[in-house]
Amino acid sequence: MGALHERNFRLYFLGQLTSAIGTGMTPVALSFAVLALRHGSASDVGTVLAAQTVPLVVFLLVGGVAGDRFGRRRVMLGADVLRASAETALGAWILFGHPPLWGFLLLPALVGTGTAFFMPSLTGLIPQIVPSDRLTQANALNGLTFSIGAIIGPSVAGVIVATANPGWAILADAVSYVLSVCSLAALRLGPVTEASSGSFYDQLRRGWHEFWSRTWLWATVMVASFSNMAMMAPFLVLGAVISKESLGGATAWGTILGAEGAGAVVGGVAMLRLRFSRPLVAAAITLLVWPYPLLVLAYRAPVPVIAIGAFLGGAAFAVFDTQWQTTMQREIPAEVLSRVSAYDWFGSLIFLPLGYAIVGPIASVLGIHAMFIIASASLIVGIAVILLIPSARQIRASTGAN
Repeated sequence: MGALHERNFRLYFLGQLTSAIGTGMTPVALSFAVLALRHGSASDVGTVLAAQTVPLVVFLLVGGVAGDRFGRRRVMLGADVLRASAETALGAWILFGHPPLWGFLLLPALVGTGTAFFMPSLTGLIPQIVPSDRLTQANALNGLTFSIGAIIGPSVAGVIVATANPGWAILADAVSYVLSVCSLAALRLGPVTEASSGSFYDQLRRGWHEFWSRTWLWATVMVASFSNMAMMAPFLVLGAVISKESLGGATAWGTILGAEGAGAVVGGVAMLRLRFSRPLVAAAITLLVWPYPLLVLAYRAPVPVIAIGAFLGGAAFAVFDTQWQTTMQREIPAEVLSRVSAYDWFGSLIFLPLGYAIVGPIASVLGIHAMFIIASASLIVGIAVILLIPSARQIRASTGAN
């Protein structure tokens, strides 16, 4: 793991690992805190998750320009301070009071705003702290932080919710953001090429040009946009509801999400060694495992069976994300990378809040089985679209393609 030989990347890795563990606790804690409200429902869970995602989508493009123009580390530090403050307030409110639904909407919205500024700068920061020949390893390790967090976070949160109070899990997330601030502040960064002066619109337009000029890029992002709405929103919202009704509650859902994280760890470790000559083709094909976890969850299979499916799905996501991030970092000019990454995130997430908001009402009409069948079919169609794009098939690990 040569990337960990770099001092800056070691510091970054440790900070992001602790932050990812805290972040992994939040979906379980939030979902069951909302369900504990009087008359709390699947629609309420979806609304709260949407409240965190809407500002994430709205401010992503601003965050991309800010990262290229004002310095990626500076923007990431401010974002983590905001997220730590919001999670502290929410966790304390749950512990010592009874927040109404609007409280669950406002404070997660602030977390989403911080994430909108953090993520585009993260994509641009990694090439600053590792040499180019270690980018794939660095992205695999970065993915591992989220994967490990997705194992430990939900599992710990499930125990906390079952035995104590979800507010403690949210406070733990706040502490993890503070540790991320410490690690980022300790980085030693040399001079970097930043965005030239100009209006916000001019800089945004330059990022759009770089984004739209690459068919493989914008087409894959469009597929991700619809897949997140049609697949991930039902999985996260209805999965918690099914777990509460049929599988044993928060502990079961934490186990399933933890298994997904374990699969992502295995996939991330594999990507430390694996190399694909056609990275986007390999990345897309791995996602074909996802209909399995969706369908076994829909039919309320035993928790171990669902966990196996989640494990495979997590591994597929790790392979896809490593290949995708490395390809972007190699193909996009460094001075616009945060802006292009912002368009990537924006496009991928733009319909996710809508998915969160409508999945509960639609499931009440069509039924959960139908929702997951639709989700599986949409994913398969999306993967076929990616594989039909000539530049996605032709792009190589070390060469460009437009």
